[in-house]
Amino acid sequence: MPIIPTIKLKMDLVNNGILLSKNSVNNLFGQCEPWQVASITASSILTSYWLWNFLCQDESKFLLLFKKFTFTQIKKIPKFKKQVEEETKKISDLFENEVIENTKSEKYIVELPSQGIPRDELIKTVNRYLNLGKYNWKEGFISGAIYYYDEELIKLLTEVYGYASYTNPLHSDIFPGICKMEAEVVRLVVNLFHGDSNACGTMTSGGTESIIMACKAYRDYGKNECGIKKGEIIVPRSVHPAFDKAACYFGIKIIHIDLNPDTYTVNLKKMENAINKNTLLLVGSFPNFPYGTSDDIEAISALGLKYNIPVHVDCCLGGFIAAFMPQAGFPLPPFDFILPGVTSISADTHKYGYAPKGSSVILYSDKKYRHNQYYVCTEWPGGHYGSPTISGSRSGGIIAACWATLMYFGMNGYITSTKEIMNTKIFIEEQLRSMEGIFIFGKPTTSVIAIGSNDFNIYRLSDALNARGWNLNTLQFPIGIHICITHLHTKPGVASLFIEDLRQELIEILKTPNVQLTGKMAMYGMSATLPDRTIVGDITRYFIDAMYYTPK
Repeated sequence: MPIIPTIKLKMDLVNNGILLSKNSVNNLFGQCEPWQVASITASSILTSYWLWNFLCQDESKFLLLFKKFTFTQIKKIPKFKKQVEEETKKISDLFENEVIENTKSEKYIVELPSQGIPRDELIKTVNRYLNLGKYNWKEGFISGAIYYYDEELIKLLTEVYGYASYTNPLHSDIFPGICKMEAEVVRLVVNLFHGDSNACGTMTSGGTESIIMACKAYRDYGKNECGIKKGEIIVPRSVHPAFDKAACYFGIKIIHIDLNPDTYTVNLKKMENAINKNTLLLVGSFPNFPYGTSDDIEAISALGLKYNIPVHVDCCLGGFIAAFMPQAGFPLPPFDFILPGVTSISADTHKYGYAPKGSSVILYSDKKYRHNQYYVCTEWPGGHYGSPTISGSRSGGIIAACWATLMYFGMNGYITSTKEIMNTKIFIEEQLRSMEGIFIFGKPTTSVIAIGSNDFNIYRLSDALNARGWNLNTLQFPIGIHICITHLHTKPGVASLFIEDLRQELIEILKTPNVQLTGKMAMYGMSATLPDRTIVGDITRYFIDAMYYTPK
């Protein structure tokens, strides 16, 4: 067929199609008044725009919304509703029965005694309560949780806390010494993380509050200084859930970025692609909790500078090891205020800083960020009110005990402790890497070693070690377990015993790798695979409920 007639035929078809469409539209709206045509047109455009955005949004979010809607509807069906209620009741009873078993040697006190209990009897009761539970944590049979245990230090901190237990930094004019201690803690930690004279911060009650305060500060900074009304923070998928908590509390959108499957660190390309005009903050972990791997903070800092976005480094877990590793002989890439793009750091003094529980610091490169962390009320009849953190009144005892801990150890004490922990971590990691049937997630930076398996369900290994008295942390997506090395594991024989017990259980498991999980670990395994995460949320709520168990 000749080319020109063919083109002419196609053009005729197109023209006829356009004419047909035009006539159809004219016939459809011919009886409508102009305002109706304008309204229908605007509505159609807006509806199309909404539908396009909905269908083209992040696939994972779209699937999440679809799953949530689907499972919500399914659970309304009477048959399934009853089945879900029966299964969750079993899980709730499982948690409650575990509490009952752990406390069966003690009666519950649910009413005030008519007469006060004498001192000696109170001390005996407290000591009995503290010895409830099945894990020998003082000998290092647990992962994390207790980072240092020494009778001499405990006596010192108990005495210091007692002296300062009645004080409150909210009343700075009455207790200026407590405020001085807090200021000194902040300044010396700023110096540990290479902050300059402009760097500043506050103490908080723990890593979660430090992170929440940082998110609050950047939300307000973005709103007040940059005009961002609907702020977003971009975080690695491995980041601590305190960021999700902050996003929930403060109405911030949180964007989780996938990890590189080989390194288990944040995918920088995806992080950069997620940046937009509403981005308040970029976040990296050094290290993260699940795997003990560290994000490339230097690269994240560069992204922050490139797009003029603040960068927060979460050092809550390993910050007080990372800060001393170079002096202890273990080089690290730059991760703190030495990088110009890093604007804040969270670090827990109650972990590897060895202070009593309830102390952490949130640090900023400049006071302009810290000012947005504060809460100030100027219209209260009781006077001007201002507080640096979530709490109004705070325990001066915790501040004093934290300050005393830092003074007690000093630079050399922390360097020595870091050296002992890192040598123990290296020994355990080398031994684990030599074993068949398991693998290590990425390259651990400080003290956490995460273990997985391609040959069997790794929760079986956790269950087997639990039976030998070891308490490890379980992971999901993908499933794994980890051990957080603390100073307790540096005691003679502890690390070797852990390796030997793990080796023996691994040999037994590999004889029958396909055996199914049973007991509580079966529940954990099941929860990791449930597509309906609302049920998993309910399981977590029942676990928290059990913590408040008292007999009916």
